[in-house]
Amino acid sequence: MGHLVTVATCNLNQWALDFEGNTNRIIESIKKAKAAGARFRVGPELEICGYGCLDHLLEQDLYLHCWEMLERILLDKDCYDILLDIGMPVQHRNVRYNCRVICLNGKILLIRPKMWLANDGNYREMRHFTPWMRPREHEQFHLPRRIQKLQGATHVTFGDAVISTPDTCIGAETCEELFTPDPPHNHMSLDGIEVITNSSGSHFTLRKLDTRLQLIREATKKNGGVYLYANQQGCDGDRLYYDGCAMILVNGEVVAQGSQFSLNDVEVVTATIDLEEVRAYRSAISRGLQAARSNAKYDRIQTDFELGLEEDDLARRPSPAIQPKYYSPEEEIALCTGAYLWDYLRRCGAAGYLVPLSGGIDSCATATMVFSMCRLVIEACQAGNEQVIADVKRIAKYTDSIPKTPQELCNQIFHTIYMGMSKQSSKETRFRARELASAINSYHVNLDIDEVYHAQRNLIVNALNFEPKFKVEGGSIAENLTLQNIQARSRMVTAYEFAQILPTTRKRPGGGSLLVLGSANVGGTISARLSHEI
Repeated sequence: MGHLVTVATCNLNQWALDFEGNTNRIIESIKKAKAAGARFRVGPELEICGYGCLDHLLEQDLYLHCWEMLERILLDKDCYDILLDIGMPVQHRNVRYNCRVICLNGKILLIRPKMWLANDGNYREMRHFTPWMRPREHEQFHLPRRIQKLQGATHVTFGDAVISTPDTCIGAETCEELFTPDPPHNHMSLDGIEVITNSSGSHFTLRKLDTRLQLIREATKKNGGVYLYANQQGCDGDRLYYDGCAMILVNGEVVAQGSQFSLNDVEVVTATIDLEEVRAYRSAISRGLQAARSNAKYDRIQTDFELGLEEDDLARRPSPAIQPKYYSPEEEIALCTGAYLWDYLRRCGAAGYLVPLSGGIDSCATATMVFSMCRLVIEACQAGNEQVIADVKRIAKYTDSIPKTPQELCNQIFHTIYMGMSKQSSKETRFRARELASAINSYHVNLDIDEVYHAQRNLIVNALNFEPKFKVEGGSIAENLTLQNIQARSRMVTAYEFAQILPTTRKRPGGGSLLVLGSANVGGTISARLSHEI
């Protein structure tokens, strides 16, 4: 047997409940991994149904459809001759688990449930799943009838076990388990498991990549071993953005890293690993005594499938260590928001975005982030991304050809509107709004809302025989707030009015509507309130 093995992990842009689309992307990632010579492929958390399914995870038919899609993967001969680590929810004895399903050549080797669930911040996994509370224990899972026919058996191992091949041993942990004080990879490593996977649905927050990478580096620096990290990418179903960045680390060093903010639906990251380097590293660090006395013994599911082939050792070389790529905080904000806005737009069926552009820093920052989206889209088109090109052709229909520059695309799908008041609005803010719109080439509307404002104000005058005044004119606090609210609400109504009608006036085929982006005094940071007025 060989000691050089090629492994693959991936970023997948999965959609909540898009079972067939998700399965097609999984199969595409498997084919790409095989084409790169990989004998083992890891995918993101809950990749068959999508991570952001929320309370759909409580519905029985979701589990049925996941098994139907897994059956499709198991039947596909293009998915043979490679060990697969696939994410899906599984019901076992009337309990819902977040699971990894380890498959090979049309059969399931192991179903490994998640042991530590994410239940803070944006995560509510305890609402939808139960953790597997029995470390290093397993039992038999009764397979659905459709899978029994493929398996040639009625049951398969379910629980906390690992996979043993003739040349190495593989263990799986899932997302949150990496972040826990006593992570499973510590116990796996002491028991001689050399390859550990982490399949995640990890959403983006500022500088979070650094945290992930530090934890994985510590895990493999302290224990030795190979670590494959896979992640969801794009906005799934719950308005979060998952930032990808699949990675492969060996003994504390990064040997492969995927993109963090990408418009690619399927991105496969591979590396060739020398298993002897893992063994030599572990023998040279202070782990021998703890490993020898460890009671953390995992049952090994045996397979005769080898990850490394002896004849390949002559043709391959181990992947060298690389410096991980980080973005600055400013780059993260621009790239994450741009990627999120595009993913959201292409999924929702709207005709584009609209921002009420006041000339202030908040709305200007929001508009700039939409332009960042346009830059990412044009770069993807120029790189030959077929999915992005198809989406651009579908969404940007004001011209027949694909836009060649971010400004061209921006003019087709991004609309800005300055809503001034003849007395209250300054020439400076109107000028700034017009200048920014010109720089990014948004479709800009410049208007005054005096008539709307006075019509609303006159309702009070005519109905109550009372003339409200601003505070600077001697009015009360109540009067001042009333008049300010008339201005603000008039602008809101006008923004939605123009969002609804602009695609029609611009002769957009099929009409459609625009999504209104809010920028409500958040210090220049986009609030990204996407309004579903379609």
